[in-house]
Amino acid sequence: MTGHGRGECARDGFKITVELSSVNRKQTEISTNLPREMEMLEAPIRETVHQHVARGRVTVRVALHSAAGRATARMHLNADLAKAYARELSKLAKELKLTGPVTLDHLVRAPGVFQTDEDLAEAETLWPAVEKALKQSLVALVKMREREGAHLSEDLTARVNTMRDAVGRVEKQAPESAARYRNNLIERIKSAGLPAPAHDDERLLKEIVFFADRSDITEEVTRLKSHFKQFADCLKTKEPVGRTLDFLAQEMNREINTIGSKANDAVIAREVVTLKTELERFREQVQNVE
Repeated sequence: MTGHGRGECARDGFKITVELSSVNRKQTEISTNLPREMEMLEAPIRETVHQHVARGRVTVRVALHSAAGRATARMHLNADLAKAYARELSKLAKELKLTGPVTLDHLVRAPGVFQTDEDLAEAETLWPAVEKALKQSLVALVKMREREGAHLSEDLTARVNTMRDAVGRVEKQAPESAARYRNNLIERIKSAGLPAPAHDDERLLKEIVFFADRSDITEEVTRLKSHFKQFADCLKTKEPVGRTLDFLAQEMNREINTIGSKANDAVIAREVVTLKTELERFREQVQNVE
């Protein structure tokens, strides 16, 4: 399911901004984009997102900057590190027989000699602010996904209602199949120039009984109705139901295919086409449901 959320928290001279965006995925996938200082927080961030999102690809972007009201971050000079650079660079120059002294310009360009407040911040001290901003963004993300979920629920319900109506017509048509098969069988016998069998002819009755048993779809219709009921139950729960609906769609497809292969009837065949069409649309939408 798609959604977006943003949260921020200012604390101890820093401001943390967290942005979340989600798109449809069959499984859960979390991608993080963190400042170097916060790489150690990737695990708790992922765990927190997992607690609120059960399906979809979620991208987490975290930014660290000075709190509002501060024009620039304070600079800190790491003098010990600069001295160490100077010693090592001088030693290297002698070994390589290079002329010229180690200058201040060389030292200030060395990594870590100049550090800002952000550079000195530790992940552990930043986590409370990150957690607060993350939870704010998750609230917004979940609300947006819930609004989309409400629309998906309406669409899926309409698909199931269409299938339920088609199954009702199939159920009504099924008892007439045996009688129609009997009449067609008698007509074929007559067209072959043979005398029409009596209504109580044993061979005719056996053939009709065999056809009725072979084409009986009572069990499949009953299971389809049960699946429709389970779908209605899924709409009432607050838990993630995407994978459950995936399973129901697979089972409905199994029953519909069996009805299509067993029912030797043109009217039922047309209803099976309707069932398959609506089920395919149902399955496509289910991929977007958490």
